[in-house]
Amino acid sequence: MGEYAAYEGTLDATGMRLALVVARYNRDVTEALLAGAERVARDRGATGGDVVWVPGAFELPLVAKHLAASGRVDAVVCLGAVIRGDTAHFDHVARECASGIARAALDTGVPVVFGVLTVDDRAQALARVGGEAGHKGEEAAEAAIEMVSLLRDLA
Repeated sequence: MGEYAAYEGTLDATGMRLALVVARYNRDVTEALLAGAERVARDRGATGGDVVWVPGAFELPLVAKHLAASGRVDAVVCLGAVIRGDTAHFDHVARECASGIARAALDTGVPVVFGVLTVDDRAQALARVGGEAGHKGEEAAEAAIEMVSLLRDLA
């Protein structure tokens, strides 16, 4: 199992515009992811934190790409929770969600961050929204801020 390695510098999002796209499916989990991402964005100085809700994780990439291409945001953070069930549905949704989010970033050149939990059960999901496995919503927002800063430095 991997371990999150926090950015070693100071993450300053002053003036950055972050959009947060959140899946309604498994809403109790995604609301907790959103709260963590919003907290990090606010504490680091980001502005214009548009929050857009979509039906589920499968729908995240399309809205993320639209926002990333709009020129109104510096990064998009996608938040969702795909919890394994008894069918192959989990595999299809998780795979296409990840591929679509990556494609949105590559197609637009704007950081589009994968803050989607892909877990076996609800207990694993809850452990990742402030429990023993950290807070993946916070980590996703931090990754977005770091990527905007990195791309600005490279320009």
